[in-house]
Parts: sequence; C-alpha cells; structure tokens
Amino acid sequence: MSDFNAIAQQFVQFYYKTFDENRAGLAQLYSQKETSMLTFEAQGTQGSAAIVEKLQLGGEDKPMSFTQAFQLKNAEGSWYVLNDVFRLVYPAA
Repeated sequence: MSDFNAIAQQFVQFYYKTFDENRAGLAQLYSQKETSMLTFEAQGTQGSAAIVEKLQLGGEDKPMSFTQAFQLKNAEGSWYVLNDVFRLVYPAA
C-alpha cells in the first residue's frame, strides 16, 4: 500500500512549483480522458485543457488567500487530479 502522506507531500510540492513557474505544465496532472473536474469559485470546469485555461488567472497582481482541495486517483500506477476545488478567502467586512 502507498504511503498517502508521502504522495500528498510530493504532489503539493510539484503542483505549486509548476503553478508558479509554468501553469500550462499542470495539464499533465489532470486526466487526459477528460474526467478531471475543477470547481473554481462555484463554477465548474471539466477536462484538462479547460482547467489549465481557467487556472491562468490573468490580471491579479495582489496575493490573495485561498483554500484548495484535491482528490487524487491512481490509474495504471500513476496519480492524476480527479477533482480540484478552489475557493478564494475574502477578508471579513
């Protein structure tokens, strides 16, 4: 059985490094069978190309707090993102 803590740690390090340096490179983490899903601020997107396009997030220069949860799925010995839920955390008014 795989060590889920080690898998999660490796995934998070790779994901956010790639997010910062080459967002188009994230496509490899989402299923090429177009089963991967992203919920971004309550708006759903499906398929790796559409997800990577949504993650480009152009125009935001100011860092914002967020929360993100991933559901990873094992397929043929490798892992991919089946479901990704992203929410911005807005300051209290």
